[in-house]
Amino acid sequence: MDFIRVRASADGAETISYWTGDVYGWQDDGGPHHLFGFEGLNVARARPADGGWELLTREAALYLDPRTREPVDVWDNPLTGRPVEVQHVFNDPVNQRLGAYPVPVTRLGAQVVFNADIRLSYPSPLPVAKYPENSAHDTYRALELFQFFASAADVESGMPDVPAVFSWCRVSPWLPWMAMGQRPGGLVYHCRGAKVADVPQRLRERVGERFLHAPTEWTAPNMTSWTAFADKVGR
Repeated sequence: MDFIRVRASADGAETISYWTGDVYGWQDDGGPHHLFGFEGLNVARARPADGGWELLTREAALYLDPRTREPVDVWDNPLTGRPVEVQHVFNDPVNQRLGAYPVPVTRLGAQVVFNADIRLSYPSPLPVAKYPENSAHDTYRALELFQFFASAADVESGMPDVPAVFSWCRVSPWLPWMAMGQRPGGLVYHCRGAKVADVPQRLRERVGERFLHAPTEWTAPNMTSWTAFADKVGR
């Protein structure tokens, strides 16, 4: 699958994807507000499985002050006037099975673009009755929009690991640790990134050695910011 070679590497080698961008928030009566910078990495290993592919990954990301671009550990929420502890992203695992449906691809001159538009809707790990300050709804709904750009010549060459850059946009509810309750509105993430050989030293130091290497075996379930919050406060 060409997409596997663009997203990861078809020979089972680890690949690191690094991204940087920003997080915006809006309410029915205000915004959009520039709330955070955002910087992170995903480490992936692809392997054939059941006629398709397994993508074994873990990822970590930091919420940053939008002006200084330094990590924020305690955030004065301007929408509520209350300080909250920031829960940075340490999701392990984030695994996928690919192969049932082809990833759409568009030829644009000398480039090809693979796009993955992921629409999410499932029971929230944080039901409102149990987490009234941290959950907007009993159903989690979000939209994850990825575009991966690569040289058509590189894709056609058959090399197992195709260099690529990507964009990512996410529309989601308020994060649990923001303590926004059922306030109308939500978040938009807008990031760009690339497959890289290394990541910035600050990010390496904050995420630790584990998040610089991909899993070697399939495990489940996946971790998200919502399940991580539930685990932290106690289900």
